[in-house]
Amino acid sequence: MQHLVFDNAFTNDLPGDAQVGSARRQLRNALFSRVEPTPVQGPYLMHFSESVAAGLGLSKAQCQSEDFVQTFAGNRLLPGMDPHATCYGGHQFGNWAGQLGDGRAINLGEVKTDSGHLMLQLKGAGETPYSRTADGLAVLRSSLREYVCSEAMYHLGVPTTRALSLMGTGEQVMRDMLYDGHPALEPGAVVCRVSSSFVRFGHFQMLTARQETDLLATFTDFVIRREFPTIAAAHQDAKSRYLAFFDEVCQRTAALMVHWMRVGFVHGVMNTDNLSILGETIDYGPYGWLEGFDPDWTPNTTDAGQRRYRYGQQPAVAQWNLLQLANALYPLIEETKPLEDILGGFATTYEQQWQQMMASKLGLSEFDEALTNRLLKLLTETETDMILFFRHLADVQNAESDADRLSNAYYAPDQISLDTHQQTQQWLRDYLNLAQQQGRSHQQRADAMNATNPLYVPRNYLAQLAIDDAESGNFQRLSQWMQVLERPYQWQEGMEAFAAKRPEWARNRSGCSMLSCSS
Repeated sequence: MQHLVFDNAFTNDLPGDAQVGSARRQLRNALFSRVEPTPVQGPYLMHFSESVAAGLGLSKAQCQSEDFVQTFAGNRLLPGMDPHATCYGGHQFGNWAGQLGDGRAINLGEVKTDSGHLMLQLKGAGETPYSRTADGLAVLRSSLREYVCSEAMYHLGVPTTRALSLMGTGEQVMRDMLYDGHPALEPGAVVCRVSSSFVRFGHFQMLTARQETDLLATFTDFVIRREFPTIAAAHQDAKSRYLAFFDEVCQRTAALMVHWMRVGFVHGVMNTDNLSILGETIDYGPYGWLEGFDPDWTPNTTDAGQRRYRYGQQPAVAQWNLLQLANALYPLIEETKPLEDILGGFATTYEQQWQQMMASKLGLSEFDEALTNRLLKLLTETETDMILFFRHLADVQNAESDADRLSNAYYAPDQISLDTHQQTQQWLRDYLNLAQQQGRSHQQRADAMNATNPLYVPRNYLAQLAIDDAESGNFQRLSQWMQVLERPYQWQEGMEAFAAKRPEWARNRSGCSMLSCSS
């Protein structure tokens, strides 16, 4: 791995903290603090992503070496690495939380690649100045969930940070998983996350909150130059450059929300410090996947009362978060109207792309509002598995003879009311007639649907089964599942267990339904 070439623009070009180490402190006039990962006793490899490794120029043999394990568990630094944690703020559940920062994430450095650069970041590698009262560590269950989901999202075509490796630490970490006063020791783990940038909305918010306008301009120029070179080249005027940057972030965020809604993903913690300026999914904490279709469902136990981050609310929360980013950028613009105009375009962009997405989910060439609204209402009438419903719908050619093809998508098909059954059958007639009117053959419709609607997603109960095995030292299920998730839209023979709807035993089991923010 000595051939990895580090080009640490973030720490070379931006001001850092004069103090080194993990002592807690409030930062001023700086964006990061240098801090090294905490060594662990007995690191071991659970899994690595061959595609991420290939993008870094690492071979399979290198990723199975002791050098790789020691490096990406945090025990060894490679030449050129410049480990650091960044400082940012954010709104958490709608309230300004002040300074937050990388509390359990340590950036190792930026690697040059054929297509640009990638930041390598260890999550769970020990304390930083921003760990507050926590230990900066992570446990196997949350680390495995983040590792699996970030890679699954990539193969689903959803913009996301990636994950290179999942390491066990050989150490135990104390966690109160349910926040019920019963902490217990759990196996520790470290994930190596990968993205060209881990900059969040909260980085800009922190600088504005500290009234460091000159540094805000320096930082924004750096981010644009480094991550949005087309904007940097096209706009010599600073104000127009910043507005173009904000517009691009709005457009990317709108597209991301459409993808989340398409695949039934619920982030669970859409705080402003958990939204990336790249429009990537970042920070996989208590996420979940819609099983019973319920727009009001949230996977986060902390959000159970307010349901701020429920599935159906995610686009609106994204817009609210973008408003906070606009407020942070205002000192550079000093005009509200252009920011408001751009922000207003978010809803238009989202709605247009959502309509296109829903048409694709139904295999139609054009969106039909009335038909779509009827379907979304029907899906809530009885507990319906969103993933399986759309996959089975692609097989329906006749409303009368093929309606039973949908039965496997229902959690209690025998309990569906006669009225709901009749409404569903009428909807199927209208839907198939519309597809025919739009000139879509059955094969064209099915092909479009199966390219849009995945069959395999990282359901929470499957994650829990993989966690159970991994905690006992068995990584076979994890390895097989990761292979399945690489082809989420293709039926894979013998892999039915990875496409099955949630079993009844998993309905209320910890880790299979709602989750806490506990790492």
